[in-house]
Amino acid sequence: MTTHTDPNEIRLTGENNFMRLHEEEGGPMTTRASHWRVLLSPGGHGHVLFLRSDVTGDEPRIYSDNIALVRWLQEEISNTGEFASQDLPVTDAVFSRTGDTTYFWTEHIETVDETIAMTWFDFGEPFGIGVPAGSNPDRPLGWTSVFVPARQSQLTLNGVVAGGRPFPEPRGDKLSSTAGLALSETWVRP
Repeated sequence: MTTHTDPNEIRLTGENNFMRLHEEEGGPMTTRASHWRVLLSPGGHGHVLFLRSDVTGDEPRIYSDNIALVRWLQEEISNTGEFASQDLPVTDAVFSRTGDTTYFWTEHIETVDETIAMTWFDFGEPFGIGVPAGSNPDRPLGWTSVFVPARQSQLTLNGVVAGGRPFPEPRGDKLSSTAGLALSETWVRP
């Protein structure tokens, strides 16, 4: 067996579990959630939840236990779109997890005033996916991950259930979902 080392600079490794919920297939998103559990990055380790949902009044919110990580993610990876502005406030939160990829996976986010639960279940077959570093001239970063698509998911904020549900979505030659777990996610720069 030949060992190969990646010549790219490691920028982040961890998880990036996601939910994009819709009332109907192809319809507008009722919830967009991107949950990061970061083990290594220039912004340190920790957790971040980028969330916009009908349960937030359709306003973007950011929750974290490491504001430096949030700002680094906004500069390096989430630098376009509704969560890119560093003017968005960051709410201090405590993060925990229950479950696994067998039956269900729940991320718990607790603040002084809010309790958020994000649950994925009814999992499809996991598969590896990635974008090579330097393959997009507008974005030099590359990434690899193990996707575990979820056919079902639910997000609650203080007990109120977000509207919508996940829908099937192709990723390359694999059938995925608009909600799932992105485990062992590693971002690199040439």
